[in-house]
Amino acid sequence: MNDLDWNQPLTALPERCEVLVVGAGPAGSACARLLAQAGHDVVLVDAQAFPRDKVCGDGLVPDTHAALRRLGVYERVMAQAHRVKAVQCVAPGGSHVDVPGELAVLPRRELDALLCAAAVEAGACMVAPARFIAPLHDESGRVIGARLGHAGATREVQCRWLVLATGATPAALLATDLCERRTPSAMALRIYVRHPGMAGEVPNLRFIWHRRLSGGYGWIFPAPGGMFNVGVGLLDSHASADNGSPRKSRNLRELFDDFLAVDPPAARLMREGEAIGELKGAPLRCDLQGAKWSAPGVLVTGEAAGATYAFTGEGIGKALETGIAAAESLLTRADSDALVVADYQKRLDGLRPRFEMYRKAASFNRYPLLVSLVVWRARHSKRMVARLSDILNERRMPGSLLSWRGFKSMMFG
Repeated sequence: MNDLDWNQPLTALPERCEVLVVGAGPAGSACARLLAQAGHDVVLVDAQAFPRDKVCGDGLVPDTHAALRRLGVYERVMAQAHRVKAVQCVAPGGSHVDVPGELAVLPRRELDALLCAAAVEAGACMVAPARFIAPLHDESGRVIGARLGHAGATREVQCRWLVLATGATPAALLATDLCERRTPSAMALRIYVRHPGMAGEVPNLRFIWHRRLSGGYGWIFPAPGGMFNVGVGLLDSHASADNGSPRKSRNLRELFDDFLAVDPPAARLMREGEAIGELKGAPLRCDLQGAKWSAPGVLVTGEAAGATYAFTGEGIGKALETGIAAAESLLTRADSDALVVADYQKRLDGLRPRFEMYRKAASFNRYPLLVSLVVWRARHSKRMVARLSDILNERRMPGSLLSWRGFKSMMFG
C-alpha cells in the first residue's frame, strides 16, 4: 500500500476517461473499485494527499462489514481493525445494556487507504491532491468532465460520467448546481487517546446519553494498539426547534467537556492517557437529504448525498452502499443517461425508509429519558436485547423500536 503512486502532479491526469470519481473516501473508492474491476477506465482523485486523516468515530458496524464483503476487501480490513463484540448503550443514570453485533474499529486514515488501494489494485488511476473546481459541460448542458486544481495549477479531464463523492463540504455540490442545503445536518468532535491499560474497562463500542449532552451523545471506541477514539456528536445540529424557530446551537468543545464531566471512563482516558493529535471537528450530512442525487452526466454518492444516519452519526457503511449503488447503476444502465439516473434513484430510494426511521429516532438524543427506559427494559428482557441486536445487524427495520408506535410496543407490549 505504501508503494502506491498516489500523490502525483496534476500532469499525471489523463485528458479523458470513462468515469471520473472525485473523492477517495469509502463511497468514491467503492465505486471506483467495482467499475475498474468490470474493465472500465476510471480515474479517482482526492483533494488531499494520501493517506490522510478523516474526522470520524471509526466504528465499523454490520452494514459496513456486509459492504466490505461485497467489495472483496473484508479480510484485509479486518486484519488491521480491532474487533469488538457489542455496542454498550449507557443511560443517564449509568446503567447500561450491551447489544451484540458484528463490529470493529479502524481509524479512517487506515480504512480509506485500504479502500483506495483496493480501487487502484482493480485498475483505477489515482491522483492526489487534485481539488474539484468546476464541471465541464457540452452544448446541451450535460456534464462531460471537470476542472481540477492544486497549488495554482489546473487541468481539465473529460469523462462519460462524473461521480461526486466529496463528503460534507458543499463546494462541489454548489459548483454543479446540485446543492439543496449548504449547512450540515450534524457536527462531531473527536480525539485519539492511547491508554492500553483501559482495554478491559472499555472493550466495546460505548455510547453515552445524558441530559447534559441533550441533542447528542458521547462515545468511546477502542481502536487498534491500545488507542481509543473519544468524541461527541451533536445530531440535528442545524434543525429547527419544535416551534419552528432556529434551535440554539451548542459549542462542541463545551459538549465534550460535559461528556468528560458525566462519564468516568472518558474522564480517566483524558486524564491518564496520551493524547494523539488534537480535538478535531467535522460536519455531517444526513438523511439522504441536502443534495440532488444526479444530473445529466453526474451521480452524487456518499456523504455528499447525505448517507449518514441522523440518530447515530454512522455513515461508513451507507457511504459504501451508495458508492456500490452508483457503480452498479453505471454498469447495468450505461446505454442511457435516463436509465442510469432512474436506476440510481431507485436504489437510493430503497434506502430511504431506514434513514427516515433513524431521523425520527433523533428524539432519543434530545430526550435522554427515553434511552433510560429502553436500557431499563432491555436489562429485564432478553427478547428486547435480541430485537435491538436485530436492528443493529439490519435484520429488522428500526421501526420496531425507533418510532413511537414501535417504542410503545416494545416497552409495554
